[in-house]
This record gives sequence, C-alpha cells and structure tokens, in this order.
Amino acid sequence: MKRLALLLAAATLTAGCGLRPVYSGGSTGPTATFLSSVAVQPIDGGRVGWLLRAALADRLGDPAQGDRRYRLEVEVDDDLTSFGIRGDTAVTRERRTIRARYRLVDNATGQVVLDATAGSDAGIDVVSSDVATLAAEQTAAERLAQVVADQIVARLGLYAGRGGRR
Repeated sequence: MKRLALLLAAATLTAGCGLRPVYSGGSTGPTATFLSSVAVQPIDGGRVGWLLRAALADRLGDPAQGDRRYRLEVEVDDDLTSFGIRGDTAVTRERRTIRARYRLVDNATGQVVLDATAGSDAGIDVVSSDVATLAAEQTAAERLAQVVADQIVARLGLYAGRGGRR
C-alpha cells in the first residue's frame, strides 16, 4: 500500500513539472516542421567544414529541396594541439578541437534570430606510424563534426520547442 501511495505521489509531482517532448507530433510536429525549414549554407573550413555541413544536412534535410524560411550560417574553427611531449621532443598526444559559431537567420527579414556556439574535442594518441596517427586525426574530425552537428540541431530544436524564443 505504501508503494502504491509513493508511486501515485511521484506521478502527481512529475505531471506538473512542465516537461514535454521536444519532438512531439513526430515528423509533422512543430519542431520537425521548423527544422525542415532551415537551409544550411556552405561552410568554410576545408574538410572539417564539409564534414560539418554534410552532418547538418543529414539532420535537417536535403538543402536542395526548395526555398526555406531560415538559413543556418556556420563558422568553424578546427584546432589540433600537440602536448605530452617527451624528453626527446617527440609528441605523444594531441587534442583536436572543433568549435562552431552558428547563426539562424530569417530569410524574410534578414534578422538573426539565434546566435550561439557549439564545440567538442577529442584526444588522439600519437604513435610511431605517421599513417596511423593521420587516420586517428581524420577519424576524430569525422566524429567531432557529428557531435557538433548534434549540438546545433538540438539547440535549434529547443529554440523551435519554445516557439521561436531564445
């Protein structure tokens, strides 16, 4: 009986907390509709910019599909820092950091409605094989582009879930 009372009390407390699913309504819900109205602009930054744009396009839909209400402008910064230097000056560890500043612009008015940043980093072991180290650096860039794209889309979804309020 006590367990049932505790369960009912917990259900009552959580029902009034104000939480609601961001993606309620599925593919026709307000968040999904909003995200499909965003066009990703080309991103400078070489391979990392291309990876990030591709990851964003995968999440937001094909950028070639008609006119969109919003455009997403992204500036990416890719940094590879060496540390863990041994006595013979050989590097033993690297950190790859990708940071992105993004702006959501209303195409009708040209107004920036959201201006934010996202970023992530990864550690890379530097081994005796240059090929293996280069492969690890490229894999880290690919993974980080996915993580940053997820952060950006999550923030856009939150913006949409709040009805276009920051």
